Amino acid sequence: MTDIVDYPVVVFAVSLVAMALAAQIGAALAKRGIVDTEATEYFGAIQAATLTLLGLVIGFTFSMAVSRYDQRKNYEEEEANAIGTEYLRADLLPEADAAKVRTALKAYLEQRIAWYEQKDEQLLREIEARIARLQDELWRAIRPQALAQPTQIMALVVSGMNDVLNTQGYTQAAWWNRIPPAAWLLMLLLAFCSNVLVGMGAKARAHRMLLFVLPLVVAIAFLLIADIDSPRRGLIAVSPRNLLSFGQSVGLR
Repeated sequence: MTDIVDYPVVVFAVSLVAMALAAQIGAALAKRGIVDTEATEYFGAIQAATLTLLGLVIGFTFSMAVSRYDQRKNYEEEEANAIGTEYLRADLLPEADAAKVRTALKAYLEQRIAWYEQKDEQLLREIEARIARLQDELWRAIRPQALAQPTQIMALVVSGMNDVLNTQGYTQAAWWNRIPPAAWLLMLLLAFCSNVLVGMGAKARAHRMLLFVLPLVVAIAFLLIADIDSPRRGLIAVSPRNLLSFGQSVGLR
């Protein structure tokens, strides 16, 4: 499920076809007289309850997607602030060590920007490997001075570097935090049942022209949810604005 929802356009196409098929199934059942005149009142209540539940589940899932999107944006900002703070705190180190830390931070910043912008999985794995090596290099750059001079000033440098490393982990966790497959499955089942019920209620030919309205609306809703929930391939994606801004201030780009 996660692989499919990484491609919002595919989600839209598949859901539109599936929902339209469900509506046609309902219309075919209606022709067979599944719902008689005496059961019309009860059928209307079931149909209304199912559509209401579908709307609530879609709204709840959309809220989940938006909160995860906001979380990814916030962690990008925190990551840029952490790198910028440590870049300034490098002044507290001896000149040679400070230059080494700044050079490594620039390289690290460049890789973090590339991580946000890259969509190719193979290149992304290579970027993550370089990020891991640079993190080790950054830590080793401050470790000798921290051990040799365990002062409060050095504690600021160590704390800043710790924030740089931690925010990367928080960012990665936020990008892994997606809408659960169970939530997608529940939405699909409810949407399918809702379209079947709508199809069953459309007896007149004029009404059947409206059978494509609900599938289209549901497909658009699924498209929007999948787009917001997809960190890399959605149109609504997290841009490394803060990282780029800091990179420009230090002459990186």
